[in-house]
Amino acid sequence: MRLFVSVDCDGLANGIADAQARLPDIKSLRPVDPDDAHVTLKFLGEVDSGRVEDLEAVLAAARTDAGVDPFEMVVGGFGVFPSLDYISVVWAGVRGGGPELVRLHEAVERETTALGFDPADHEFTPHVTLARMDDARGKAAVQRVVREADPTVGRMDVTELRLTESTLTDDGPKYRTVSRFPL
Repeated sequence: MRLFVSVDCDGLANGIADAQARLPDIKSLRPVDPDDAHVTLKFLGEVDSGRVEDLEAVLAAARTDAGVDPFEMVVGGFGVFPSLDYISVVWAGVRGGGPELVRLHEAVERETTALGFDPADHEFTPHVTLARMDDARGKAAVQRVVREADPTVGRMDVTELRLTESTLTDDGPKYRTVSRFPL
């Protein structure tokens, strides 16, 4: 099973689609399905199904350890990974609720690393992926939009974490919620 821990962006699909509509219509840019939008707290990778129960236990502990109650998340603005010179991902940022997401990420990171999962190899930046860029065709147009546009995607109440399975298909990833962890 290919798994990750997320905060899903329930109710923000229209705002995400509106933000994506500001991006240039170029072949090298592949938008994500707005209905599948989420903030990834921890990508776990391939996990044997026999480890899911232990993983659920540590995620329940992480949720408690983080000390985060339900909160409002505000999503907006554009950013890219890894840089404007080399764009592989275009994202919307988190303008409100960032400190809570960081605390959740840190708790999930501690618990999953203690369980034997690899630690993150980059700094956590709360974001919602809008599109992936396959190559540099159209890069200047994407750079211009990212520099000039400042879309407001929307607000939502974050009430749970999810353990999510991602199945890669020719039509893009398909997601299935494995477990929910209410805040």
